[in-house]
Amino acid sequence: MSLTANIDLKDLVRTVPDYPKPGIMFRDITTLLGHANGFQACIEQLVRPFRNQRIESVAGIEARGFILGGAVADRLHCRFIPIRKKGKLPGKAVGQDYELEYGIDVIEIHEDALNAGEPVLLVDDLIATGGTAEAAVKLLRKLHAEVVGAAFVIDLPDLGGSARLAKLGVECHTLMTFEGD
Repeated sequence: MSLTANIDLKDLVRTVPDYPKPGIMFRDITTLLGHANGFQACIEQLVRPFRNQRIESVAGIEARGFILGGAVADRLHCRFIPIRKKGKLPGKAVGQDYELEYGIDVIEIHEDALNAGEPVLLVDDLIATGGTAEAAVKLLRKLHAEVVGAAFVIDLPDLGGSARLAKLGVECHTLMTFEGD
C-alpha cells in the first residue's frame, strides 16, 4: 500500500478566515504542499484522469499553478509552459485581459510557446469565479492550442468558475470543493 493511499487532502488545506479581507475564507494550500505525502497524493490525483490522454504540454497559471503544473508535467512526461502576469516574460508575448473586482488585469504567454493543434492541460490551485482560468483558455486558443482539460486542487462551485469553463467546452477536474466563498 502506498504512503499516499489514505490521505484526506482536504484535511491538509488550511482555512484562514477574513483574509485578504473580512468575510473571505481563504483556502491556503501551502499546508498541503508542505506535507510530502499529501503533495504526492495531490499530484497523483491531478494526473489520474489525464494519464491516457494525448497531452504535450501543461500550462500553469502564476504562481501556485507553476508548482502544481511543473509536477503534473513531470508525471505526464511532457513540457511545462508558464502563464504569467503582464510584463514578466522576457520574450515576445501574447496577452489576454480579464476582469477583476477592481479593474482589468492581463496574463501572458510567450508567442512561440506552443505549436498549432498542440494538446495542452491547464493547471492551477483553485478555481473560483473562473476569470483567470477563462483568460488562460482564451490565451492558449489564441496560439491555436487544443485545451484538453483543466485541473485544479480546489473548486469553489458557488462562485461559478467551473461552469464558466464548461461553457467554453473545457472540462474541469477538481480534487475537492468548498461551499461558499
